[in-house]
Amino acid sequence: MTGPAQIFRILPEAILIVTGVIIMLAEPLLAKNASRKPLGWLAVLGTLVTLAASLWQMQLPAGTAFFGTVQTDAFSVFFHILIAGIVLATLLVTLDAAGPNEENLGELFALTCFGAVGMMLMTSAVELLLVFIGLEISSISTYILSAFRKKSAKGPESAIKYFLLGSFATAFFLYGIALIFGTTGTTHIPEIAGLLTTSQTPILATIGLTMILIGLGFKVSAVPFQVWTPDVYEGAPSPVVGLMSTAPKAAAFAVLLRVLYVALPALHNHWQPLVWWMAALSMTFGNLGALRQQNVKRMLAYSSIAHAGYTLVAFTALSTDGIAAASFYTMGYAAMNVGIFAVFSHAGGMGDRLTLIQDYRGLAYRSPLLGGALAFFLVSLIGIPFTGGFFGKFYVFTAALHSGMVWLTIIGLVNSGIAAYYYLRLLVSAYSKPVHSDLLDGIPPATAPLLVALLLTVAATLILGIVPGRVLALAKAGANTLSPSAPESGANTAAANPQ
Repeated sequence: MTGPAQIFRILPEAILIVTGVIIMLAEPLLAKNASRKPLGWLAVLGTLVTLAASLWQMQLPAGTAFFGTVQTDAFSVFFHILIAGIVLATLLVTLDAAGPNEENLGELFALTCFGAVGMMLMTSAVELLLVFIGLEISSISTYILSAFRKKSAKGPESAIKYFLLGSFATAFFLYGIALIFGTTGTTHIPEIAGLLTTSQTPILATIGLTMILIGLGFKVSAVPFQVWTPDVYEGAPSPVVGLMSTAPKAAAFAVLLRVLYVALPALHNHWQPLVWWMAALSMTFGNLGALRQQNVKRMLAYSSIAHAGYTLVAFTALSTDGIAAASFYTMGYAAMNVGIFAVFSHAGGMGDRLTLIQDYRGLAYRSPLLGGALAFFLVSLIGIPFTGGFFGKFYVFTAALHSGMVWLTIIGLVNSGIAAYYYLRLLVSAYSKPVHSDLLDGIPPATAPLLVALLLTVAATLILGIVPGRVLALAKAGANTLSPSAPESGANTAAANPQ
């Protein structure tokens, strides 16, 4: 695809860029004391158009644009849809939780759009330098978003930690790219695999691979690169945590899949053991760390570390089923996590009035809607049947078993049992006999944005658990585009005819 038609390959990103720029230009024109929520509705509209554009991209034949730096295929379309859905739900949750006179709300909406642009670029980039640019766009936006609560000491503190550690991780990632380039003479992902087989310096490529794993391991909060996660989750507003715990991770997992399976399959003997240990340690450390937490956001931070481990289990399968399982699990976790943070955001507001597990005692009696939604998402995170959490884990562990990863599967199943304890502890608290609490008494009535956000996340979680066929077909189509043995096909053709 050449000429002006190339814009179709990055149409979702272009729409979000325009939306963010309009918000930034419109915000200063509003009166000082005027509500900034109309800007949020503008961001919602732009995200809906972005989601429609991502779905439309399924009709495009697989191909590249802009000198072969971006590629539209079933894999990139899958993650474009996922990221657009996460951003849409996050914006709705923010509109619900933010007060009428919330400061800097326009900047929050714009940064959310700009961050999503970087994430989408990461998923469609087939050039490592463009991946790096997308990673930086995404990271800078989330660094600022994590410090949104400027009047709280924890907000700036967590943002500084996130920024400093993220800068080190980015440096590792960029140095890894440099070593890959030094080995092969290119940073174009599809060309690296062929040139690597003829390289006389594979040790440099192995070191470069390790550097890239470090950089992306930080972004997905996998052990041993997870140290930032609890503090940042605790310091950032709940709607922002719902975004940063899902969308940037989805983009980083997409990049990792493309790098490992397209660029570096010849080095699987080196990266498979590393990913195996990262998965095992992430599941174990995350779940054991969550057992001791009384703060709900810190508990879910450790939980996110564990879920990163579950996703990495699928990476070790070395098959299209493993790629599809990782993609599917990422979507299922996103629906559950954004939904549960929607509950926390409405109950606690942007200031997070409710921080401890005991603060939610009797929530189901004071707000049956919030209590029911919280229970549903917790049950799905545990992995109870007929939810997205159950089918996601089933698919991940099945792919691992078929590839002979028996011990890793056993570790995952044991950790799933451990996780049930701390999820059920919060569930029991929400359905315990209510006690007098000024905090719970201050929960406002549900608003239209909250109801829509909960409807979207609950429906997605149910669909992924009961009728996952269409999503699974798109995930498998994306996996086929990454597999060296899969035939070349258009995004729409592969989605319609999954293997």
